[in-house]
Amino acid sequence: ISRILVLCTASLILRKSNKITLGFNTMKKIVSSTILASLALALVAPSSAEKKLSSGLEDLFPGPLLDSKGTEVSKDTLAGKTIGIYFSASWCPPCRTFTPKLVKFRDDNKKDFEVVFVSSDRSPKDQMGYMKKASMKWYTLPHRSGPANALAKKYGVRGIPSLIIVSADGKTITKNGRGDVSGNPQKALAGWKKAS
Repeated sequence: ISRILVLCTASLILRKSNKITLGFNTMKKIVSSTILASLALALVAPSSAEKKLSSGLEDLFPGPLLDSKGTEVSKDTLAGKTIGIYFSASWCPPCRTFTPKLVKFRDDNKKDFEVVFVSSDRSPKDQMGYMKKASMKWYTLPHRSGPANALAKKYGVRGIPSLIIVSADGKTITKNGRGDVSGNPQKALAGWKKAS
């Protein structure tokens, strides 16, 4: 933005030095238009500071990542955040008890924390129906996909619900995220960040 303003100012000085004089209102319009165009470019142009997914998280989530409507999204949405890998299903009573707590926790901390749902539902339709009914605004892996099965195996998930917490670089922080969210939700995220 500052480079554009400098160029515009230099252009005005050159015009003035060549005996082309502009009225005050004309100059005001040019400067206003330049500022508005610069702001629009800043909003639309990709920032070099945009976060990219770490190689550790890329290894954990090699396949597609879906939103709560089943649409594929960029995995870079997870970049820089602590991640909860949530193993759950709609048919599981303890899951239906814990899920509202996790939804509230995630929604209260969505700037620094995100959930990736690994479903044990009987079908993709049941998986998406559960997400909608429970107001899960987080991400999921395709139903019973290779990456979803690999995560269950990697973390030795034998029962649900289970919440595995990993750092922004993909390192395991705790396999007892469920206990942390249920027992001390106010301090859970700070504790995970400190441990990572």
